[in-house]
Amino acid sequence: MRRGRVVSRTVRSGTGAGRALAGGAVALLLLAGCAGAPAGAPSGTPSAPATSGSRAPAPVRVAGTLTEGLKSPWGLAELPGGDLLVSSRDERTVTRVDARSGRQTPLGEVPGVRPEGEGGLLGLAVRDGWVYAYLTAASDNRIVRMRYGGGAGDRLGAPEPVLTGIPKGFVHNGGRIAFGPDGMLWAGTGETGRTGLAQDRGSLGGKILRMTPEGRPAPGNPFPDSLVYSYGHRNVQGLAWDADGRLWASEFGQDTWDELNLVRPGRNYGWPVVEGAAHRSGYTDPVAQWRTADASPSGIAYARGAIWTAGLRGERLWRIPLSGGERSGEPEAFLRGEYGRLRTVLATAGGARLWLVTSETDTRGTPGPGDDRILRLELG
Repeated sequence: MRRGRVVSRTVRSGTGAGRALAGGAVALLLLAGCAGAPAGAPSGTPSAPATSGSRAPAPVRVAGTLTEGLKSPWGLAELPGGDLLVSSRDERTVTRVDARSGRQTPLGEVPGVRPEGEGGLLGLAVRDGWVYAYLTAASDNRIVRMRYGGGAGDRLGAPEPVLTGIPKGFVHNGGRIAFGPDGMLWAGTGETGRTGLAQDRGSLGGKILRMTPEGRPAPGNPFPDSLVYSYGHRNVQGLAWDADGRLWASEFGQDTWDELNLVRPGRNYGWPVVEGAAHRSGYTDPVAQWRTADASPSGIAYARGAIWTAGLRGERLWRIPLSGGERSGEPEAFLRGEYGRLRTVLATAGGARLWLVTSETDTRGTPGPGDDRILRLELG
């Protein structure tokens, strides 16, 4: 049984009423850069939990449920002042959530969205009075922006195209967007099940894209007059920057390895030639990788020296400590099976709190009373 509303309860690695994973529990494997064990061999597993008398305080606790009753939530963005915007993949709507009371205010349905399979109204980002959205339309995936004043009673304006022509499919649509510390708009895309798109630098599928807020190739991109920043991706799901401005991205694997990548300009991340760490010339290995039953990593956030990764199939929150662009310690898993599928995690501007969005109503979960919800996580 998953827990419902939880208030002021400390969460520790390995606790919770975990639901059985298909095939049993599989150990997390992490490979740093191009060093370590051969592809497919473990380079380390999480340490066994300490006894209750010697365990250090957990670095995260669930402080409460901010809001519940959301339908197919996907994207999450923070407004100036701290309130949240959340998208519904299948309902095609954007809702404002008061960050103190959890009160929901519908802002309207985004026209032109065609939900199907893994497509629909996906990632959100906010910048200079605009709400940006990554969505699946009739012919493509695209990024649009809508004016939003942010006051009581305001509604979203009509969508204006920022970027069109991103390949769409029933699966692997990517969908995460975010503004980086450089002021540019970044997007993670998928290869839609057509694996060859990932290696085709002329296609926008299976890429991480970097563009101006108006959708033009950003200055300094690695390929002339191109939006492409990196390629060889299967289905990018999360984007986050660390304290030194380095970009990290989570990516769904196929049957073997999910990935956390440190993203460098112009690098080839291997799909479909390789999945996970291959130590092959010309391809960049992930910094971390998981068996797919343990993760299916979706949204990621950086806070308190670590990447936090929301797991869909793995139904847990992973913490991966970092130092200087490398993994600096063993990973820890939290909320194992307690809230079901986890879609999006967002760090607040102050970095002391995470917002965590569940994903039980996305047709692949087993929704219970109150699903889906946004959880308030406090960091130690």
